[in-house]
Amino acid sequence: MADIIALLLPFFGLILIGYIAARVTRQPAEALGWMNTFIIYAALPALFFRLVSRTPIEQLTQVDFILGEIAATYLVFTTIFVIGYLIRRNSFADSTIQAFAGAYGNIGYMGPGLALLAFGEAAAVPVALIVCFENATHFVVAPAMMAAAGGNQKPPAEVMGEIARKVLLHPFILSTALGFCVAALGLHPPEPFQRLVEYLAQAAAPCALFAMGVTLALRPVRRIPAEVTYIMAFKLILLPLTTYTVLSVIGNFEPVWVYSAVLLSALPTATNVFVISQQYGVWQERASASILVITIASVFTLPLVLYATHAGLLPPDLLP
Repeated sequence: MADIIALLLPFFGLILIGYIAARVTRQPAEALGWMNTFIIYAALPALFFRLVSRTPIEQLTQVDFILGEIAATYLVFTTIFVIGYLIRRNSFADSTIQAFAGAYGNIGYMGPGLALLAFGEAAAVPVALIVCFENATHFVVAPAMMAAAGGNQKPPAEVMGEIARKVLLHPFILSTALGFCVAALGLHPPEPFQRLVEYLAQAAAPCALFAMGVTLALRPVRRIPAEVTYIMAFKLILLPLTTYTVLSVIGNFEPVWVYSAVLLSALPTATNVFVISQQYGVWQERASASILVITIASVFTLPLVLYATHAGLLPPDLLP
């Protein structure tokens, strides 16, 4: 357990440094803009390209793994939505944001660096596939659900066009697709290009975690929503268990693939959930509070998840 905590300390330490820096310097939120641009359009795409382009093509075509991971995510998403909409009688739009808070993990900012440190280079492919396809799915579901809720008054054709552009032109998707092509064709990019990609990829995790801490600090919490109790339980406990169960039922995956998926499922809520809530003017303050509370709680739950995988408490397949 001491080794697990030592593994996690730098990650949460970078988030804490970003949080403290934002509180001390009191820079406006706009000051974070160029760092976010660097992370989203340069550093993380370079990391995903590097991971995918160096992978044998046969490992990049495991459709059953991707479908199983997304199915587990949206099983939890649907359950939280039903609880919010049918049982607690929240609005359709509020229930949608609550569902994202319980199912949309911080896989882009925290996932790659943490998984690679925990499981080595063998985790590169499942992590890249999860980040690419899960984000693409969220980019489709979020505007579609908000359009159904009446939060988007644009014509359906325009909404569909916006969804297609977000999916097809997102830097994560483009870089992963480019890496897939390089791997499929067996290409070897020039050395200067590879060195540039390496520099950018190395900056991805530190910059992303620092920016995450700054973002959390810039969103003051005035009250904690009652829903955060069960949303937190779903996000940090039930989602990783669901992912583990679904992938075990499908079966025949390498242990590192299963453990990587479980780890990414156990990550705290993505800050993108607040971005979605802000974009549509729905559940904004409570989304911000939920992200902060769940991120703090993950300091205690993530070590347990990593300990279970490293200590052999979690067999790679429930149904061998």
